[in-house]
Order: sequence, then C-alpha cells, then structure tokens
Amino acid sequence: MTAARTVAPLLEARAVSFHRQDEPVFVPLDFQLHTGELALVEGDNGSGKTTLLRMLAGLLHLGAGELLWRGEALQRDLCAGDILFLGHQLGLKADLSPRENLRVATGLHGTRDGTDIASLLAEIGLRGYEDEPVRRLSAGQKKRAALARLAMLPATLWLLDEPYANLDRAGIALVNDMLERHTGAGGAAMVTSHGMVSFHGGEPRRIRMHG
Repeated sequence: MTAARTVAPLLEARAVSFHRQDEPVFVPLDFQLHTGELALVEGDNGSGKTTLLRMLAGLLHLGAGELLWRGEALQRDLCAGDILFLGHQLGLKADLSPRENLRVATGLHGTRDGTDIASLLAEIGLRGYEDEPVRRLSAGQKKRAALARLAMLPATLWLLDEPYANLDRAGIALVNDMLERHTGAGGAAMVTSHGMVSFHGGEPRRIRMHG
C-alpha cells in the first residue's frame, strides 16, 4: 500500500502512552499513519490495544506524549466527525431501527458522497430489517448496522476494535471489502483483530503493543 510522503501524516503519535493509577498501560509508542493506509494493532491480551484506540478516539485522556492530526496538535473539537471509533459497544440506540440510527448519525456528522440509507442497508445485509428495533436484531445483524454507520459517515480515520467479532464468513468478507474501499478512496484505518482474514490493498502497517 503506498501513500504520498510529501504531506504531513494524517495521524502521528510521538511517545504516546496511557496511565492507569499512575502506571503506564503500554510502552510509549511512536507511529505515523497516512491517508490510504491500514494499520494492524498487534499485541497480547491486556497489552493496551483497545486502550490505544479509545485514547485516539478521545474517549480516554492522553497519558503522555503528543498526538498530531494533519501535522497539527490534535484537537478533538476540530476533528469531530473525522475520526470514527467502533468497539465492542456499537454505539447504536437499541429502541431505534437501523434506518433511524443512521438518520441520527448523519444528522450529526453528514453523509458520505454517493451513499443513501436504503441502498446501503440492503448492500450490507439488512434488507428486510431496516425498520426493526436494534434490540430485536441478532448480534451479527447489530454489527452490520454499526458497519453501515461506518460506510455512511464521511469520516477519514476508522478506529476498529475487533470488527470481525459476531460475523460469519460473508460478514468478514464485507469488513475486508469496506476497508479496501475506504483506504482506496483516501481514508485510513487502524484495526485490532485476532482474525483478520485478508486485505488485498497491500501489506498493512503494523503497530506492536507492549505492556
């Protein structure tokens, strides 16, 4: 996978770490991520992979070091909507349908060019479930509804914590296809996963976590 290096990285971490009760969760990290790149965050259980993604998403405070966004100090207010996190909590309103959840999300953050809710839900495997309350969906269907939000919103950076969980083979292939299309269109993604099957866009950047 190639990306131009004449511009500042999309995201850069300099000696970044997170502390819990004054103790570092992981060894300070240095890495860069450019547009068009996929980064695979690797490490043993408990090494801080989820913590790193939550910190990058602004859900946890930076313990030490510096984060840069497009060459400037990362300010959450200025890049709100440009960084999207998907973790074990899917960020869906259980009493709303997939269609209603997408309407709420796009009302807050806008819509990616060339997408519409009905077509996207059908493509992502939720045809016939568009108006079913999320609480009535299976775990796999809920994950697909959350993936639809990824595809619908115009975020540049995806932070995905175990995105293949609760998905069958078709769902896994769907995630891989979404990652390839997103990075191919100039987006970027950071992924934690024990089951990443294939990515045809090139060798992912690898970020190794050490507790």
